[in-house]
Amino acid sequence: MIEYRIHGRGGQGSVAAAYLLAGAAFEAGFTCQAFPAFGAERRGAPVTAFVRIDDRPITLRSQVRAPDYLVVQDDTLLLDPALTSGLKPGGAMLVNSRKPTDEIAANFDTRVVAVPATEMAQEAIGKPIPNTALLAALLALTGDLPQEALAAALKSRFHGDTLARNLTLIARAAASVEAGAWQKEASDA
Repeated sequence: MIEYRIHGRGGQGSVAAAYLLAGAAFEAGFTCQAFPAFGAERRGAPVTAFVRIDDRPITLRSQVRAPDYLVVQDDTLLLDPALTSGLKPGGAMLVNSRKPTDEIAANFDTRVVAVPATEMAQEAIGKPIPNTALLAALLALTGDLPQEALAAALKSRFHGDTLARNLTLIARAAASVEAGAWQKEASDA
């Protein structure tokens, strides 16, 4: 089983990202779960969403406490000392940030990649919503699911120009990272 924890703020599409990632897993033939955990339900409040993917039925019904991967949609959340709690050894964290990866990685004992997903989204879809860009980068880094599965999940949610812009965005985001980098590093460990 692969477990993901997505951290963001209300309005950034964290919950939508979880459902899209699960949708991509479903499109690729896996069993999946996606669900959110909310504090105050308002724009800008911290939001956490969870995803599980497996090739067998998933019977767990709890929050993801020991994720394989973290997705951080807002780099101000990096100030939370509990952000990486439970991250499995060999896990990794994808961060939406304009800061250099090395600068962020210096503060964490895990693999880190930073991607300027908000800027990519603003350019491609005209909105500062980083979720689809981060998912494409995540899938490219891990190799867990094919990009085509994410595209299929987007097609079930969006149509017309919005879909076309998101497909352009995921192609750009996937190309912005080293394909399979986390997969290779995990196999080298």
